[in-house]
Amino acid sequence: MEQVSKQDEEFRRYALTAPPMRTLLTVCAPLALYQALQSIFKILDALMAAHISSSAVSAVSCLSQITLMITALGSGLAVGGSIKISEAYGRGEYGLVRRRTATLYAMATAASLLAAVTLIPFAGPFLRLLNTPEELIAAGTGYFRVEILCLVVNFFNTVYIAIERSRGHAKKILAINGAVIVIKLGLSALFVYGLDGDVTAIAAATLISQLVLLAYALFGMARDEGAFRFRTGSIHMKKETVLPILNLSYPVTAEKMLFAAGKVLVNSMSGRYGELTVGALGISNNIGGLTTGWHAGMLDGASALISQNRGAGKYRRTLQLYFRLLAVDVAIGALGIALVSWGLPWLADVFAQSKNSFDQGFREQIIAIHRWEMLGYVTLGVNSATLSLLLGYGKTKWTMFLNVSRVFVFRVPVLWFLQRFTSMGAEAVGVTMMVSNVCTGLTAAVVAIPLIRDIRRLCLAEEQAGGE
Repeated sequence: MEQVSKQDEEFRRYALTAPPMRTLLTVCAPLALYQALQSIFKILDALMAAHISSSAVSAVSCLSQITLMITALGSGLAVGGSIKISEAYGRGEYGLVRRRTATLYAMATAASLLAAVTLIPFAGPFLRLLNTPEELIAAGTGYFRVEILCLVVNFFNTVYIAIERSRGHAKKILAINGAVIVIKLGLSALFVYGLDGDVTAIAAATLISQLVLLAYALFGMARDEGAFRFRTGSIHMKKETVLPILNLSYPVTAEKMLFAAGKVLVNSMSGRYGELTVGALGISNNIGGLTTGWHAGMLDGASALISQNRGAGKYRRTLQLYFRLLAVDVAIGALGIALVSWGLPWLADVFAQSKNSFDQGFREQIIAIHRWEMLGYVTLGVNSATLSLLLGYGKTKWTMFLNVSRVFVFRVPVLWFLQRFTSMGAEAVGVTMMVSNVCTGLTAAVVAIPLIRDIRRLCLAEEQAGGE
């Protein structure tokens, strides 16, 4: 009979029985800290691009959204696969854990090779197809090609991290990704400040750091124990293994691709106010990540915990985890508003400083956009907690609805309206972000109500079964 390691069995017992708030914080806090470090890393990356020029910031901001759109394929597989692995793990079906783990790695490898063959030779035409401004294509085509290579490696790494997360290895994830961030930032600083490199050098630093993570992942997989150890003989490309993963993955993939595509469209619309507005919006999003990154980390850990408890039939405990997560995420959002309100002028000053000059107009645009965007931090916390519950219960079509609505219902039409019927300048972009983030959080609260009602019915059935 297939087994798991003693450590994995102990974590499973802890995830199903420890006090909910303690479980939530011990599992999610390292992941939240990792996401916060990722946000800081993005800001430092943007600062290095700003050192090159304000145009370089705009190129990186614009093209990063396009690469995120492609990354969605790997992210979708990672989310869908980890949910199914967590369910089987929670039920103690370790043979199924082994098959799903090996098959998920095989699917990620195939997807990464497909992306490389399709996109690297046709980078320029692909960027034009997405209506990328020509001046940004000229500045960033080399950067984009290297980023595609990063994505090929990252597809596999994302799946590895998702599987480790489902096993409760939060501290391990924090440690290895922290090391990757240090390598990435050190190389970026060397290439930009020491060797006077351009934005392509920044992408090269990312690629090298991701290759380090890939090497660690391959080494760790070979030494693993029990059901989570990768074996080629465990790959099971049959519909009973593949279809459950794909059924959960494709809405997440579509959601993330459409969300990123919507951001690309918003960037294109923002270009109406000038090239620097695209960069200012990207900087504003990075500043927002200092708060919402914590939400993302909590989401990653909590969705796995909810899925494991759901697999074990502990429905009441899933609601306990959700409501505690909701309180934590709202508190994070409120604290974020307070801290960013205080530090925004200083952050804008830092980004407006390049190696040649200080761009006062760029500074003013960053402040004008983000003073509106940060008002959505609290409602984004509500949205993040609800996404955890939806993912934990496999409701990926609802997560797709929320994130697609966030861009194509509450963002693009609002910006279109403000551009056509008001005299606002670049500030309209910030107002749009605020409307989008607030409306998304309120919609998430409404979506959560029927699911909570259904879970409570399951709780009653669980209690009645226990009474018998």
